[in-house]
Amino acid sequence: MRVVLMGPPGVGKGTQATRLSALLGVIHVSTGDILRDAVKGGSALGRKVRTFVEGGKLVPDDLMGDLIEDRLQKDDASRGFVLDGFPRTVEQVSILDRALRNLDVRIDHVFVLTAPEDEIVRRLAGRRVCPGCKAVYHLENKPPKSAGVCDSCGSALIQRSDDEEEVIRERLAVYAESTAPVAGTYAERGTLVEIDGHGDPDAVGARLRAAIGAEGDRA
Repeated sequence: MRVVLMGPPGVGKGTQATRLSALLGVIHVSTGDILRDAVKGGSALGRKVRTFVEGGKLVPDDLMGDLIEDRLQKDDASRGFVLDGFPRTVEQVSILDRALRNLDVRIDHVFVLTAPEDEIVRRLAGRRVCPGCKAVYHLENKPPKSAGVCDSCGSALIQRSDDEEEVIRERLAVYAESTAPVAGTYAERGTLVEIDGHGDPDAVGARLRAAIGAEGDRA
């Protein structure tokens, strides 16, 4: 089974992609992981990526498409995958289409997780991280035993700059402008299913499982 999982920052996409890949017995393909592995591996593609990453520039769409195709050609992707973080733009949809045609495979499901903006802001703005041991807390859902102090190493917890409310709302605006139209493209093809991303991860995961079952029954 081959799945594209989409959604705005903070909606829980990474968590659900990991769970979904385990449920389906397929790999979780994250663009962040692909970029890191390519640079670390030192392949010809990796050397191209390094010049952009080290220069603080965005990796061009065509190069990102080559990386995706290269990753999906590997043996562990033969049973399927959950693609997380690509495509992010309408142009990247075409690039993914090309890569899939070259591999002679197709996407079975496209899911987009949704949640109210205020809910996403609450989730991300409440996050606190430990600069020492990298432990992650949340002021509401997983508070430290002592306010502002890491349970594990005693370091003072911090709020990441990209978890500040103003920055979060800007990230959501960027998503709405560039990535949300991708959902429209798949909706026009009749392959998009919206999943309510509100609530705890178990509840969201149950909705995804139910959607896969329903889609499979119609296939």
